[in-house]
Amino acid sequence: MKKTNKVKKSRNGWVVSDKMQKTIVVKVMRLSKHPAYKKIIKKYTKFKVHDESNKAKIGNFVRIEETRPLSKHKRWRL
Repeated sequence: MKKTNKVKKSRNGWVVSDKMQKTIVVKVMRLSKHPAYKKIIKKYTKFKVHDESNKAKIGNFVRIEETRPLSKHKRWRL
């Protein structure tokens, strides 16, 4: 059997917390349309992200990619 290379999901966002060891919280913005009023709304999602080298600081704009589950809440890495 051939192994297929899956394309990993990636997101861009801002670091909002770096208080944990090797973990940061990244806030990602997405645009969606209100179902009734059709206005474009900004919605935000926070992801816990693995940061092996603790390089990211609050306010940095970073790119994250999906990975295997690393803990109960971490499924993304820098």
